[in-house]
Amino acid sequence: MALGVDVGSQMHRKATPVINEVPLTPPQSPPPEKPADNHLEPSDIHIPDNYVQHTLATVPPLPPIKLRNILKEIQWISFTALTVTPILAVYGAFTTKLRWETALFSVFWYHVTALGITAGYHRLWAHRAYKASKPLECFLAIAGAGAVQGSIKWWSRGHRAHHRYTDTDLDPYGLIPRRKPGVADVSDLANNPIIRFQHRWYLELLILVAFVIPTIIPGLLWGDYRGGYFYAGAARLLFVHHSTFCVNSLAHWLGETPFDDKHTPRDHFMTALVTIGEGYHNFHHQFPMDYRNAIKWYQYDPTKWFIAVCHKLGLASHLKVFPENEVAKGQLTMQLKKLRAKQDRLTWPTDSKDIPVITWDSFQEQSRDRPLVLVSGFIHDVSAFLDEHPGGRHLLIRNIGRDASTAFHGGVYDHSNAAHNLLAMMRVGVLHGAVPPSQKLRVLKASELSVAASSRPPSSIVSSVGYSPAARTARPVISGLGLGFKHDNNTEAKS
Repeated sequence: MALGVDVGSQMHRKATPVINEVPLTPPQSPPPEKPADNHLEPSDIHIPDNYVQHTLATVPPLPPIKLRNILKEIQWISFTALTVTPILAVYGAFTTKLRWETALFSVFWYHVTALGITAGYHRLWAHRAYKASKPLECFLAIAGAGAVQGSIKWWSRGHRAHHRYTDTDLDPYGLIPRRKPGVADVSDLANNPIIRFQHRWYLELLILVAFVIPTIIPGLLWGDYRGGYFYAGAARLLFVHHSTFCVNSLAHWLGETPFDDKHTPRDHFMTALVTIGEGYHNFHHQFPMDYRNAIKWYQYDPTKWFIAVCHKLGLASHLKVFPENEVAKGQLTMQLKKLRAKQDRLTWPTDSKDIPVITWDSFQEQSRDRPLVLVSGFIHDVSAFLDEHPGGRHLLIRNIGRDASTAFHGGVYDHSNAAHNLLAMMRVGVLHGAVPPSQKLRVLKASELSVAASSRPPSSIVSSVGYSPAARTARPVISGLGLGFKHDNNTEAKS
């Protein structure tokens, strides 16, 4: 007995199908890399869900800047860079002749150091929009130091905070930030030896790339040490600074919002022109991990072109591009929103629920004193349009107090959409029941069908479909498929 039970249970287990559980959708990306042993804990891992509101409510702002504390509030490194540099540039412009070789080299060095920020600090390290080979990372880290905007680690931390807290008091790029910037994690940059090296030797790299190299190269090649220092060094740095600052100011003020208008970032060609492609800021804030700022081939984005060339040369890989379908959704959403706003600025006809309902008899009675015409169940006052009617006022006058639906919808002329819109603006009432008595129909009894059908010629049946005056007078019958309808001039249905 026990044996039988055991065998039966085994047979039952064999008959039970095995269910292999699989993910609902296939994986979209490879599994995350296992963190290194010395991996730092993200600085924002323990923040509350309402971090922004909680911080603004519980952490007091920094004290206002006054004469007694102004020296403590000044960030002296930034202050020196932003005041001494323009003074040197202006002094050099008045005291040093600009040679064409130095001018060309200054433009070249401007793009080198600016790319260190746009392609390196910004798109590579702050947003991880692509991966760079070690030689490319070294070049961008050194070039970025020559832009004198802080180390990679410091810059990326501030920029990530800017994206997270855009247009709030925790945004470090705010107009007058009097709060400490909101928390932003850069632990992913901590184990990069190139970033650590640049952070450790940042001041030395700054002096070397910002002033020593642009002074030595013109001096050695064409004997213009002084021009190299003032133009390729100081003046070039002045332009790099203000082109970057344009992203945080002009790009939040000038231009369009083709993807989203929830925040202030905007797209504009002029901003892109002075920032080496960083001016399509509305797109960037919507899709920050895309290696592109400009998505159209004709839009100016040299940084995108530089990264693409590096990719072709094998120096860059894993270029991130946001799905085109989602980009198109953002564009369409804004287009519809703008169309809706434009629609709201237009004047539309009065809603049917806001105009009086008038009986057929009242409509005809009031038509004796004013030119009222019925079209599609709406009563229209055409007094202001009598002399403007393209077909002549006589066509309107002949339909006063009558139903002109057939004539309006193609019987006399198939009116345009503009004519429909114009007519709708003349609505003054709705016909009770929406159908004039002359067009009321009744269902014939089965016993009446054969008699009614045989008593009318086919021509009268066809003419009744168009509700012509002759058809209404003759009261023709429409028959077919066992059902018949008969015009009735009375307002009450007949059995």
